[in-house]
Amino acid sequence: MSIGEMLAATVPMVRTLNLEYLETTPERAVLSLPDQGEFHNHIGGPHAGAMFTLAESASGAIVLAAFGDQLSRAVPLAVSAEIAYKKVALGPVRATAVLGRPAADVVAELDAGKRPEFPVTVAITREDGAVTGEMTVVWTLRPNG
Repeated sequence: MSIGEMLAATVPMVRTLNLEYLETTPERAVLSLPDQGEFHNHIGGPHAGAMFTLAESASGAIVLAAFGDQLSRAVPLAVSAEIAYKKVALGPVRATAVLGRPAADVVAELDAGKRPEFPVTVAITREDGAVTGEMTVVWTLRPNG
């Protein structure tokens, strides 16, 4: 089972919004939010909350792809999130997430007994490639026990 399939099966908001996992690797995660009238805002594009969920879901997917091998000793948790809406989004939108620090550096901190924090940056784009939003989610790996 892929990370996208696992998240679709276990995270209700993923199913509610019909998010599609296009790519999920330790280097980047790409998700799509289809154009769905029931999630439109007052100007006919995707609601800000739907775009937030899309971007946060992309950040979570890359965290699992990059640190899934650490789940026996740490739990990934979102610490904070900041989003900026840059342009009007109409139609389907896509979120592309990348780690803001090398995964090896994060794991080294965990190995040293620390609770590492690391940013994941996400670009939300329209079909024409225009960036409609940018999000940064700060994640941590909280050691078990």
